[in-house]
Amino acid sequence: MHLAYPAVLSVLLFCTGLYGVLARRNAILVLMSVELMLNAVNLNLVAFDVWLSRAAEETLHSGQALTLFTIAIAAAEIGIGLAIVLAVHRNRGTSDIDKLRDTAEGHEPDGPDTDTPATGTAAEKAEATA
Repeated sequence: MHLAYPAVLSVLLFCTGLYGVLARRNAILVLMSVELMLNAVNLNLVAFDVWLSRAAEETLHSGQALTLFTIAIAAAEIGIGLAIVLAVHRNRGTSDIDKLRDTAEGHEPDGPDTDTPATGTAAEKAEATA
């Protein structure tokens, strides 16, 4: 088998995953796209390992060993990532990345200008009166 077939398949999988990461708004679909990209890398590692083991006298199978490490890291990533997404969904009620980004940055669309110095905030006034 030629090296071109798994390499082209790997490129297609990686590009599909990259499109999913850049275009999706749902956090779970972004995690699935990252998994797709990691599987494309695993396919490339195994394909190059098989291709290089035919040329070399000694077969170390380092590509397959790296693939096992990548699978273990991907399993840990999806476990922790899903736990975080579920916790955020329970607290905020959404898993939309754009909405979560806006709440994290703390935008005030109609708030006062921050260029003028204020004499005191409401918390400082409440503390001073207490």
